[in-house]
Amino acid sequence: MLSLFTDPLNIVKIVVTMAVAYLLGSLNVAIIVTKAFTGKDIRTMGSGNGGFTNVMRSVGTTAGIITFIGDFLKCVIAVVIGGVLFSTMNTTLQQPELIGYGKYLAGMCCFLGHVFPVYFKFKGGKGVVTVAALLAVINPIIFGIAVGTFLIMFVCTRIVSISSITAGVVIIFATFFVTYFYNYKATGKYPFEYVVAVTVMTFVICGSVIAKHHANIVRLIHGEEKKLELKKKNKQES
Repeated sequence: MLSLFTDPLNIVKIVVTMAVAYLLGSLNVAIIVTKAFTGKDIRTMGSGNGGFTNVMRSVGTTAGIITFIGDFLKCVIAVVIGGVLFSTMNTTLQQPELIGYGKYLAGMCCFLGHVFPVYFKFKGGKGVVTVAALLAVINPIIFGIAVGTFLIMFVCTRIVSISSITAGVVIIFATFFVTYFYNYKATGKYPFEYVVAVTVMTFVICGSVIAKHHANIVRLIHGEEKKLELKKKNKQES
């Protein structure tokens, strides 16, 4: 991995990857969509979170779906760009490993942009959809495990926060075991260093997602967390 930094051009590509991904992540779709639909700031509505769940509750299903798709696509674009830029680097690393680093780095920076958007005074969402998009592009196996965990918890509780937190914990362990047994052991195309690096990055991302749910955790402990109920238009809105 250290060979990435031996060529000055590689460093330029790393910086560009991080900057582009962060700026894409900073395009907080929840804020933009809510402004378009209501003229208000989603961060002053409902839970105050700039994410799709709050949009679903506070603005409506259509706005929520648009927000989900937008947040998902921006991370997909960032991850693809990261993979492409890293694939052109001059290094001794094998291409699969190299591209993997680029995708994970871009995904992590896009996540940071979503949570701390430079365009919106660094107050954004919790990054759940961004993490889902990152996994969907990088590792469909882990993505499937994450979605399965989320859906099982959501069907049982109808609470998005506990479903997201549980999925976040599972993703960390799934990342290690899948990359170790599949990428490292089975394919032999990735060194153990890659397993450690991506697990650490995943821990940082998912740990941040869980930390952003601190208020939800307090409400869960006190049994005050609300179940997801979609906002319906009243007669004046229709």
